[in-house]
This record gives sequence, structure tokens and C-alpha cells, in this order.
Amino acid sequence: MSENTYEKENNRTVEERIEALAELILSDYDKGREIDRMDFFGQPDQDAVNEIIRKLLMILYPGYYRDVFYRERTARNRMAVLIEEVMYSLRKQFEIVLTNDPAYREADKDARKAAAQEKALEFFSRIPKIREYLDTDIDATFDGDPAACDKIEIVLAYPGLYATTIHRMAHELYLMGIPYIPRMMSEHAHSVTGVDIHPGATIGKYFFIDHATGIVIGETSEIGEHVKVYQGVTVGALSTKDGQALHGVKRHPTIEDNVTLYSGASVLGGRTVIGHDSVIGGSAFVTESIAPYTHVLVKTESTVVTGGPK
Repeated sequence: MSENTYEKENNRTVEERIEALAELILSDYDKGREIDRMDFFGQPDQDAVNEIIRKLLMILYPGYYRDVFYRERTARNRMAVLIEEVMYSLRKQFEIVLTNDPAYREADKDARKAAAQEKALEFFSRIPKIREYLDTDIDATFDGDPAACDKIEIVLAYPGLYATTIHRMAHELYLMGIPYIPRMMSEHAHSVTGVDIHPGATIGKYFFIDHATGIVIGETSEIGEHVKVYQGVTVGALSTKDGQALHGVKRHPTIEDNVTLYSGASVLGGRTVIGHDSVIGGSAFVTESIAPYTHVLVKTESTVVTGGPK
């Protein structure tokens, strides 16, 4: 900008400059790019989804997450009301996102509402299964962490269990084909705990994340039962240079039962299978299948300590 142009701009009133800038930005919306879309009606409300997560936690763990204390009889009545309330909220968000589902895109409002109601009912029918798996995750965490005082502490304070809980819910929604909401839920957990589990990942019972933070588990990962994962572990794709051509292809590893992945380990590739009862040591980089009962360790130069008191 030349000095004369800058002086000319400064001679305009603030109101005129604001109006001109607003017009500049508004005209930028007319270029037909993906970033220029203004069709808000098919997008779920992130705040509403987060509130649904908060209330679902109260349903999954009725003795731990609650707004106020109730007597047991009163609490059961309150939970019944809460279930209906969350089901209604979830149905409203389903109704919004189903406009992005080809099966319902051209459907009228009443048909989408009915479909959303059925899907909300289906999700709630899966809650006992989710709670069954979570109960095993609590057991695995308590058995695997001698620092845990009791299971109450685990539910209230362990980010690994929190991330796993969100994943268990998001995974069921993913299997139901609900657009957007499963990923929004998993990214909420990611932002809170640093654990990034794609809702498509299949994870068996007795799953234990120790310390959490920096963990990545990709969409097509398959993880068995009694698997322990430490901080900084990646269960990821070997290469994604082909981009969307890989959509729907198994890109992530299979981890069989009773496997431990220590901190910083990377296990990559859709053809990679870590055999049952194996241990992958810290900082290991594994891109090929490992037989059962195998220990993979990273061999480094010895650390030599010299000096000290005479």
C-alpha cells in the first residue's frame, strides 16, 4: 500500500472503513469454495453434543457423575427423567445430521424425525453393552496400576478411562452410521485428555490406557482384549500419501489379546499384526507382523555415568 493510499484510508471515518472491510469479506464468500459454504442446517451443535456427553456420563456412571446428591430411590427416578431428556436431545442432533445421509437427504422432515427417533432408541439399547465393556476397563485399570487407591479414583480421575468411555459411545454411533457426531465426541475426548481414538477403531474388553496423553489409534485398528497402552503410543497407518483413495481400506494394525505397548511405541500398517501375549518396548517402530509371545526391544548404546564424590 502506497503512502498516499494509506493516508487516504486514514482520512475515512472508522465506520466507513469497517463497512468497506465487511463488504470485502462478504464478497470473499462468493467464490464457490468449500470454505464458503453457508448451509448451516445440516451441522450439529458442538455445545449440544458436549452437553449430551456430560449427561451420558451420568447415565453410564450414575454413582460418580451427578449434579447433586439424591437418596437412592430419588436418584433412580431422576435417572429415568435424565434418560428421557438425553434421548430427546440426541434425537434432535440426529435429525440435523441425517440431512447429510444420502438415505435421508431427500426425505421430508417427519420421515427424518422418525428415523432420528429410531436411531436414538437403538443407541440407548446399546448402553448396557457399553457399560459391560467399561466395567472390564475399570477392572483392567485397577489391576494394571498399583498407584490406584481404588476403582472410585479410577472413574473420577483417570484420563485414560475417560477417553475410553467416550470412545465406547462414539464407536456405537459410528457403527450405526451417524454422520459427524461420533468424530465430534472423539475430538472432545482428544482435547480433554490428549488421547486421539478414531470412533471406527474396534477395541475389546479389559482395555487399559496408562497415563494417557499423546496416544493415537486409527480408524481401522483392531485391538483385542486385555491390551495395555502407555503414553505416546501410535497405532497408525504406514502411509497416507494416496489420500482419499485409501478411504475404507484397512490402514491400521491389528493388536491381538494380552499385548502391551510401552511408551513411544509406533505400530503401523494395515497388514501389521501384533501376535497375542507380545510386548512392544518403548520407542520401538514396528511395520511388520510380530509372532505371538514376542518381545520387541530397542537396543541403544549404553549410558555411562562418571564422576561423583571422591
